[in-house]
Amino acid sequence: MDWFDIGVNLSNGRVAIEPIIARASAVGVNTIMLTGTSVSESQKALDLCLIHANSLYSTAGVHPHYAQDVSDDFIEQLRQIASHKQVVAIGECGLDFNRNFSSKADQLKVFEQQLVLAVECKKPVFLHEREAFAEQIHLLRKYRGSLVGGVVHCFTGNLEQMQAYLALDLYIGITGWVCDSKRGQDLQEAVKHLPLDRLLLETDSPYLRPKGLPNNRKVDRGSNEPAYLPFIAEQLANIMEHELDVVQAHSVANGRTLFGVLGEC
Repeated sequence: MDWFDIGVNLSNGRVAIEPIIARASAVGVNTIMLTGTSVSESQKALDLCLIHANSLYSTAGVHPHYAQDVSDDFIEQLRQIASHKQVVAIGECGLDFNRNFSSKADQLKVFEQQLVLAVECKKPVFLHEREAFAEQIHLLRKYRGSLVGGVVHCFTGNLEQMQAYLALDLYIGITGWVCDSKRGQDLQEAVKHLPLDRLLLETDSPYLRPKGLPNNRKVDRGSNEPAYLPFIAEQLANIMEHELDVVQAHSVANGRTLFGVLGEC
């Protein structure tokens, strides 16, 4: 099977890149999208894509945690990064009121600026949201008519929240969170109602190692990586009561649909 992991963090220096790409390829994860969380990380992700142009794509954006740190010209810097064909989305952008590493005001301002950039660039948005659902939906409704699309990255919410995102014709990114029978109960119930044509798969590696995965300390020492995407898909297929190849085929086709046609910035 061929797989598409839409959410991977490989530019932060925590992991060795070449072995991870090789292990992913060995199980069919041949397309990987790297997540940009700041201007510098977005540039690093693009640099990796230029080395591995046949398998890597990336996003360009500022995570809400870092909203307070942006420069006056950060949008112009992101615009330059996003002008490259390997950069297929704007983000990771959104709101995170769980810890408020940046003030709510800064987060809202920086998020809206990136939504405007996504409209200008004609690229989908790669969205982050934690404990900020009402505010996030409000801004998305404001701009959704002009956006080409988007994905709610690492969705961990409930059925009502998922349906609100689906009503905006957004895709839902599912990670190993769905494998956690304790923390992921709301998500497990929600995905039973997730249309296959809105499903995307991601590991969010090296974070969110899926529960139930054997720990091979000689290889990964407990971290997560794209090679585990088929395991997540298998658990998801069981919950959704679909065959694994059906989940695989739809997730890959959806990823190609959302990210495959690039606009010019």
